Amino acid sequence: MKFSSQNKTLIIILMLVVVAIGGYFWYSTRDQGPGDGFISGNGRLEATEIDISTKLAGRIDDILVNEGDFVTTGQPLAHMQIQVLEAQHAEATAQYYQAVNAEESAKAQIKLKESDVLAAQAVVVQRESELDAAQKRLARSETLAKTQALSYQQLDDDRASVKSAEAAVLAAKAQVAAAEAAVDAAKAQAVGAASTVKAAQATIDRVQADIEDSQLIAPRDGRIQYRVSQPGEVLGAGGKVLNMVDLSDVYMTFFLPEVAVGKVSIGGEAHIILDAAPQYVIPAKITFVASTAQFTPKTVETASERQKLMFRVKAQIDKELLQKHLELVKTGLPGVAWVKLDPDAEWPANLAVNVSL
Repeated sequence: MKFSSQNKTLIIILMLVVVAIGGYFWYSTRDQGPGDGFISGNGRLEATEIDISTKLAGRIDDILVNEGDFVTTGQPLAHMQIQVLEAQHAEATAQYYQAVNAEESAKAQIKLKESDVLAAQAVVVQRESELDAAQKRLARSETLAKTQALSYQQLDDDRASVKSAEAAVLAAKAQVAAAEAAVDAAKAQAVGAASTVKAAQATIDRVQADIEDSQLIAPRDGRIQYRVSQPGEVLGAGGKVLNMVDLSDVYMTFFLPEVAVGKVSIGGEAHIILDAAPQYVIPAKITFVASTAQFTPKTVETASERQKLMFRVKAQIDKELLQKHLELVKTGLPGVAWVKLDPDAEWPANLAVNVSL
């Protein structure tokens, strides 16, 4: 059966009318969204990334985890070779004991010098006693010499004895001063030896810290994302070995227009729906609102016509909820974040939270 060109035109017009009527009924009956008190933005789940890096240059001995593994805080992840550090630790330990022995020797010298002081002080007492006896003998000699009961020679000898005794006292006191100075010097050596002990202990602690840091551990609970390096590779200080994500800090970043962002407050409610699991509505809190606008990234699309300038907003998922469903958390999943602009508005049923803590 052949149709004329006029019939073909009529058929096309009828088809367009049917499409237009269907579109009208679809538009009039479709879900208009939760209303003006809410706004949404597209985004992806993100998490804080942590690079597990070496503190010192060295060779990787082994790596204990694989990509995708869940790890807990303090769990060993990799080891660096520590033979050189162990040798340094042994050397520092030997120097420490050597310093301890030097300190003990210095303390013994202090006691020895203090005994020398006591001996010198005893000599001073002895010399002062001898001086006193010589002075008394000289006094008697001078009395006897006046009555010519004693020769002048004996008087001169007694005078010489007094002067000799006085010189001996001065010499003994000088020995005391020298002994006391020796004590001070010994104490100074002891202080220096004690400082050497502390320095040696600090060296041991430093090397021990380097040894402990050569075991790379998980700083937080999370999941290994990448193995950046492999066992046997030599890395410089700060070389990356693993990359992990902190699954207790998961959020969605999205963009909102300037007409709405002024109504968004820190701590405000947000509900997240992931494309991979649209049946779940996940609660979140607004933790960041950019203070300046930026050009909308090409990967961001809005429900309305794209706008040139948008504000970046971040909604963070509750940490307790994340801990409960840790193994189900997947970063990079796309979804929609709904934000309540009107604090008095009620969440519609299709956006009500159905994931509990």
